[in-house]
Amino acid sequence: MKAAVVYWSMSGNTEAMAEAVSEGIKEAGGEVDVITAGDFEASQINDYDSFVFGCPAMGSEELEEGEFEPMFESVEHELGDKKVVLFGSYGWGDGQWMRDWEARAQEEGINLVSEPLIVNDAPDDDAIAECKKLGASLI
Repeated sequence: MKAAVVYWSMSGNTEAMAEAVSEGIKEAGGEVDVITAGDFEASQINDYDSFVFGCPAMGSEELEEGEFEPMFESVEHELGDKKVVLFGSYGWGDGQWMRDWEARAQEEGINLVSEPLIVNDAPDDDAIAECKKLGASLI
């Protein structure tokens, strides 16, 4: 099982989550590549069995528009039956960006295999443990 953790982070909170998810995948016996959104493209979809996409809430609770949104838009139709999980951090609001993203993924027929994971601000020890658990669930 080979997974890709594809994320965008501004403050480092979502990056810390991505690293913890990656550790969970490795601890469960999977292979994983951690890739920033700007370095991932649809041509890489067939290199992986599963995907973990991470993006913090930006603006008025939406996906980051410069790198993450264009990348996700280019791959969402190509994911097929690959296992997919969503995660991210937020500092305001109530998580609406994640509910919208999850609904979008469901409408596209993306194979979401877990509830999305969101963390308010920097991930604490409990949140890091949840990230690792999320990663392990893909294996």
